[in-house]
This record gives sequence, C-alpha cells and structure tokens, in this order.
Amino acid sequence: MTDNQIEFYKRLAHGLALQFGPNCEVVVHDLETSDLDRSIVAIENGHVSGRKLGDGPSHVVLEALQGNKKMEDRQPYLTKSSDGKTLKSSTIFIRNDDGDAVGVLAINFDITLMKGFESILWTFIGEERSKHVDPEPITRNVGDLLDDLFNECEQVVGKPAALMTKDERIRAIGYLDRRGAFLISKSSEKACEFFGVSKYSFYSYLNEAKALAESAE
Repeated sequence: MTDNQIEFYKRLAHGLALQFGPNCEVVVHDLETSDLDRSIVAIENGHVSGRKLGDGPSHVVLEALQGNKKMEDRQPYLTKSSDGKTLKSSTIFIRNDDGDAVGVLAINFDITLMKGFESILWTFIGEERSKHVDPEPITRNVGDLLDDLFNECEQVVGKPAALMTKDERIRAIGYLDRRGAFLISKSSEKACEFFGVSKYSFYSYLNEAKALAESAE
C-alpha cells in the first residue's frame, strides 16, 4: 500500500470506530508489507480481538499473500477471538488500479452479548434454530496463526500428525502450503517438529505436494 492509501484508511478506520462504538474493531492490513509479522498498519478498538498495531496477519490475509490476489470480498460472517468473543466480521480488499489486492479493511463487531440474548430468545420461543456455523478464529500473532493451521491440517487428514503415513503427511503439508503457512518466518522448522521429520524429508514432501497440486490443475 502507498503512504497515501495507508493514511486514508487510517482515517476511515477511525471514523468507522467512532460511528459504531467501542464494540466495533476496524483493522487495516498491508498486503505489500516487507514484514509479514507486522501486517497491521492501522487498528481501532483492538481490545475486541486483543490485537494491536504491528501485529500479524489473519487467515484471510495469509491466503491473499499466498498469491490469490483476486480474492473476493467476504460479506458478514462469524469469527471468534482468542478469548471467546463471537464477532460479526466483514473483509474488504483494497485494490490497486490493476485490480490486485494490496491491502485489507476488516470490520469485527462484538456480538457476544447479542448471541446470548438470541439463545435465551430461541429457548423461550421453542422453535428449531438454523444450522449452526462454527466461527473462524482470529489470531493475535503469526505463532497462533501457524498453530491454528497445524490443527486444521490434522482435521483435514483426520488424524494427529504423529500417526500420519507418508502420503498423509504430503497431503497435510500441501494443505499448509495452499493456506500460506510457509510464508511465516521459521514455519518450516516448526513444521519439521510438528510432523517429526527431518528438514530433508520435509522439503521432499513439500516438493511432492507442489507437484501433485500442479498436476491437478
């Protein structure tokens, strides 16, 4: 993002936070930053998710940094903070003249109390509730984000990393690669420890996963 863009979106974030009050967190991520661990360039009401200026990317930001610059804006969806708050979130991509995403404007509104009232109301009414959707986690830093991705890959494969076969490890590592996990600094070392493999084996599995992905295209 250019300095002018960052300055504009800082003012926009401040205005939105004033408009909607202290339960509304507004975050601006720079997708062109040279320091992935510090993608947040503006944040208002950071107490909502526990994040601050200079913290790292979210899952959506990491996917965009992986190379999918044509990602679509996400209309309101549920997320969850690390301390258990339920948030109504929106993700809007900031684009350059070519239409490529260069930044993200994210709005996270704390609806925890409202959800509590909803539960009481549905109990009183006695009607069947709509299908439950698990909120997506909002992480405070890249370490937490990487841990979330490791947990996700175990769920995708269906077993703990320690019990995975070679093919399952390749599948899991391929999933992590698609999600942008290896853009995070020192992620390969942590992955070796997580899967219990050597660096040689890890990079061999990663290359096999990339080859499989290319052949499937």
